[in-house]
Amino acid sequence: MQREGKPRLLNRLSRIEGQVRGIARMVEDDRYCIDVLTQIRAVRAALAKVETEILRDHLGHCIEGAIVSGDKTEQRKKAEELIQLMERTAR
Repeated sequence: MQREGKPRLLNRLSRIEGQVRGIARMVEDDRYCIDVLTQIRAVRAALAKVETEILRDHLGHCIEGAIVSGDKTEQRKKAEELIQLMERTAR
């Protein structure tokens, strides 16, 4: 994780954490199901954005570093990590 994007991601994750606590309160308060589901979708979308940012950082830093280094073993390792991630995501 590159340092310059870290505070922004941590801020987003804190907001998501607050949203999840809000959903728990909604459930405790027996709020209308559609309202709870709407908030759950919002949290999932926010997490997807964080995931995209972390993946973008990984591609721009870790994978690019392996390519630039010329180290074939490291390049294969990074490629395999991405393949495994995509396999887990597809399940």
